[in-house]
Amino acid sequence: MIDRTTVDRIYAAANIVEIIGEYVTLKRKGVNYMACCPFHNEKTPSFVVSPSKGLYKCFGCGKGGNAVTFLMEHESISYPEALKMVAKRYNIPVEEREETEEDIRRNNDRESMFAVNSWAADYFMNYLHNETEGRSVGLSYFRQQRQLTDATIRKFGLGFCPSYGDRMTRDALEAGYKEEFLKMTGLTKARESDGHLYDPFRDRVIFPVHNISGRVVAFGARTLRSDKKVAKYLNSPESEIYSKRNEIYGLYFAKRAIQQQDCAIMVEGYLDVISMHQVGIEHVVASSGTSLTQQQIRLLSRFSRNMTVIYDSDPAGIKASLRGIDLILQEGLNVRVVLLPEGEDPDSFARSHTADEVRQYIADHEQDFLNFKARLLLDETKGDPARKAMVISDMVQSIAQIPDSIQRAVYIKECARTTDTPEQVLIAEVARKRLSTSGDREADEFLRRQTQQVMSEQRDDEQTPVINTKIEAGSSFETLERDLIRFLLLHGHQSFEVKEGQHMVDCNVAEFIFGELDCDQLKMENPHYQSLLDCYREAWKERGVGVAVPEDIFVKYDNPLVSQLAIELLMTDKNYVVSNLWRQKDVHIESDEELLSAGVPKTLTIYKSKVIERMIRQQQERLSDESLSEAEHDEALRQIAHLNNVKMRLANKIQRLIL
Repeated sequence: MIDRTTVDRIYAAANIVEIIGEYVTLKRKGVNYMACCPFHNEKTPSFVVSPSKGLYKCFGCGKGGNAVTFLMEHESISYPEALKMVAKRYNIPVEEREETEEDIRRNNDRESMFAVNSWAADYFMNYLHNETEGRSVGLSYFRQQRQLTDATIRKFGLGFCPSYGDRMTRDALEAGYKEEFLKMTGLTKARESDGHLYDPFRDRVIFPVHNISGRVVAFGARTLRSDKKVAKYLNSPESEIYSKRNEIYGLYFAKRAIQQQDCAIMVEGYLDVISMHQVGIEHVVASSGTSLTQQQIRLLSRFSRNMTVIYDSDPAGIKASLRGIDLILQEGLNVRVVLLPEGEDPDSFARSHTADEVRQYIADHEQDFLNFKARLLLDETKGDPARKAMVISDMVQSIAQIPDSIQRAVYIKECARTTDTPEQVLIAEVARKRLSTSGDREADEFLRRQTQQVMSEQRDDEQTPVINTKIEAGSSFETLERDLIRFLLLHGHQSFEVKEGQHMVDCNVAEFIFGELDCDQLKMENPHYQSLLDCYREAWKERGVGVAVPEDIFVKYDNPLVSQLAIELLMTDKNYVVSNLWRQKDVHIESDEELLSAGVPKTLTIYKSKVIERMIRQQQERLSDESLSEAEHDEALRQIAHLNNVKMRLANKIQRLIL
C-alpha cells in the first residue's frame, strides 16, 4: 500500500480543476466552477467544483468528494489506483508496502490487461518504424496512400502487426507477459484444431483505441489486401477494460478542442478522425463504424452540447445511421448535419483541402437535422401518399425524442411547413409518441384534454349530424377487448377527428389504440386477442401509418383458434356499432369516421376503468391476508386510495365522453 507521506504529497499536488476538467467542461462562476454532472444525466448544471476547498459537489445526485474520489467514481477504480493516477500526472514517485491478497485479486487482472495493451501498442509502433516489413508495407501505406505525416502517425500511435503467424505472441511471451492476458485482450488466439497460438491482427496496420484518460483499451486492425474474403477491419473483443458502447475513438485527443470550439464533429472511421486532425480540425471523433450509443453520446455531452455529424454521399449508409440522430436528440443535444460532395468521405476531403476550406465547407453546408431528413426521405416518395405518410411519421418520431418543449414546438412548426401537414396533427402525433415511450406528463395532459373534448360539444355546423352516444359502462373485458380488436382489424388504417381547442385533429385508429395501451403497459386478458394485437402491430410497423394491413395475414395465422377468431371479426359488417356500448334507441351513426370518433376513445377509456377496478380488488384481497406487516398493510391502503382517485377521474371522463 502507499505510505501516508506519499499520500499527503499527492493530495497537496492535486489540482481539482485540472483533473475534473479532463472529463467535463467546467465554466467559472464566481470563485467556483460549474458543469453538468458526469454521474447522472442532467440538462441544467448542478455540479460545483471549489478550487479553494479542493472539493466537488453535485446538488442534483448528491455525489461529492475530492480529486481522488472523483477519479475512483468516474474510472471505477480503487483508492490506490486513483492515487497512482494523480501521482503520475504530477510526477510524484509512489512508495508502496506489499499489497494484500485481496488487493491483488481485485486489481491484478485489470492492470495486467492494461499493461499488455500498452506493451502491444509500443510493439506495433516500433515494428512500423524500425522493421523492414513495417516500413515497406505499413509505413508506406500511411505515408503514400493516406498522406499522413510522421508526426500524425506517432500522435495516434499507429503501428503494424508482423505478417508471420505468431511473431507478436512469441515476442510478448518472451517479454514476460502471460498467455491468459494476451487472450483476454484479444491480442492472441488459439487454433481450435491444435491449440496453437497465433496473432489475429497479423499483417495489418494497427489503430490503438484510447479511453478518455489516454490508456490503450483496444485495437483496430485494417488489412491492406484486396481479397474481399478477408475482413477489412478486425477489432479487439469486449473485455474487462473495453466496452465499445462506452468508448469513442479520438476523444482523448479531441476533448480540449471540443471544449474550445463548443462542438464535437462526429465521423465514421479511424482515418476520418486522423486526417481531420492532421489538417488542423481537432474537435473530431468517430463512432468507429458502429451505431452511436447512449453512453457514447452522454460521454461527448460532458464537453459540449453541440454536435455536427458528417456524412459521405452514400444514401444507404446515411439511412442506417439516422437512428443515431434520434439518440442524440433524446439526450438533449443540438445536432446539425453536413453532407459531403459525391465520392468524398471526411478522410479524402480533409486530404484534398486546407483547414480553412474544410471549416468553410462545414459552415456553408451545415443543415438542421429536420431539413436534412425531410429532403433525404421526401425525395423518394414520388407523390405516393402512403410513403409520404410513413416519412412524416418517421420525422415525428425524431421530434418526439427532443426533451425541451420549446425546441419541440419549433421543430413541429418547421415540419408542418416542410411536409405541408396541419400543425395540430403533428402536435397530436408527437404527444402520443412521447406518452407511449416516456410517460411525458405534458403529452398526457394534452391527450387528456383532447379525449375529453371528443364529442363533448356539438359542432357549429347545423348540417353536421349530432351523435347522442349514451353508453353503458358495464361491458366485460371480453366484450371490450373484442371491440378493440374489431376496430383494429376493420378500421386500423383509417383516421378520425377529435377536437383540440378550436381545431379538429386527425388521429389514426391503430396508432391511437397502441399508444393508449402502451402508455399504461396493458395487455389483453384473452391471449387470442393479444395474438391478433401483436400480429397487427408487427405488420403495421412494416407498412406505416395509414396503410391497410392485408387481411390474409390474420386469416393465415398459424394458430387455428386465432385464425378463426380473425375471420369472425373480419366478416363483421363494417357499419357494425360496438356491441354492448351502442344499444340505445337514440344512437345515430352517420359514417365510419363518426363511429370511430365516438367509439375508439370511449372503448379504451372504459377498458382502462375495468383494469383499475381489477387492481382495486386485488389490493382489497391483499388486505385480507393476516400475514401482512403493518407497513405492507398501510401500503395496500395507499394503493387503494390512489386507484380510487384514478377510477373517479376515469368515471368522470367516461361521463363526459358519453354525454
